[in-house]
Amino acid sequence: MTIKVGIVGTGWFSKVHADLLAGMADVQLQAVCGSSKAKGEDMARPYGAAGYGDITEMLDAEKLDAVYICVPPQSHGAIERSLIKRDIPFFIEKPLSMTTEIPASLLQDIKEHNLLTSVGYHFRYQENVNRLKETLRGDKIGMVMGQWMGGMPGVAWWRDQEQSGGQFTEQTTHIVDLVRYLAGEVKEVYGMFGNRIMHEQHEGVSVADVGTVSLKLENGIIANISNTCVLPDPVGSVGLSFYNDRGLLDWNPDRLLEVRSGNSTEFENTGNPYLVESEAFLYAVRTGDRSRILSDYEDGFKTLKVTCAAYESAQSGLPVKF
Repeated sequence: MTIKVGIVGTGWFSKVHADLLAGMADVQLQAVCGSSKAKGEDMARPYGAAGYGDITEMLDAEKLDAVYICVPPQSHGAIERSLIKRDIPFFIEKPLSMTTEIPASLLQDIKEHNLLTSVGYHFRYQENVNRLKETLRGDKIGMVMGQWMGGMPGVAWWRDQEQSGGQFTEQTTHIVDLVRYLAGEVKEVYGMFGNRIMHEQHEGVSVADVGTVSLKLENGIIANISNTCVLPDPVGSVGLSFYNDRGLLDWNPDRLLEVRSGNSTEFENTGNPYLVESEAFLYAVRTGDRSRILSDYEDGFKTLKVTCAAYESAQSGLPVKF
């Protein structure tokens, strides 16, 4: 059967997904919904799809098997409710929102409908992350260190804490999610954030531009994740390191380095995790088999709770316990 797909959102990342969908067999990009009809039609045109400016209008006009949601954090809520009401499976880009209130409510409805969902934590689908997960099965992890060090995105909403939720929630969420996926669930969070540089260089910056968060996991592992958005392009560093008595496992988006007693092995990343995550979601839409989906809405909500707790801790000066 041909799966008919809609996309909500017309930004750069919507186009990434649209291009992948356009190259898949038995998948048809049927409709695109933008913040205006003109934006929806502009993005839809190259794919031979229909453009809309309202989610209800799109769902009324089209018979869709699945929908991709690629919108900024502050735009969530009504879109998901429209899909849940109609029992339409959806793939949603991270984060689920900038706070936990709306996703907590949506999660209850999703569970009641037993709706098929998938969240865009694409690093989970990397071959090297799978290799790392298998290697860690034989290790007793001592400590985990993660980082997302880069520059500040140019879009205005990202710089506004009320709209984006801040760097730790909008961007570093990928590292938090990998800690959960590879090391275990979090039971305590202590965060510290600061405004050092960017609020002096740009108008409307209310997000912290430096931060560090300590995590205590349920299994006793201690982790720390730091981030900054003060660096100039293309300077940056994103990764996750695992330390124990056997050595070091160091991952970044391009490669995995395994260091054991002086011997080191490096694995370059291959494959396209964005493609793999879409294939897993669409396979579930087609067959009902959800086993290939590595992060559904409920799991993505757990990552959001950790990132939001970091800001809560930073404001109070106290750890947040789950």
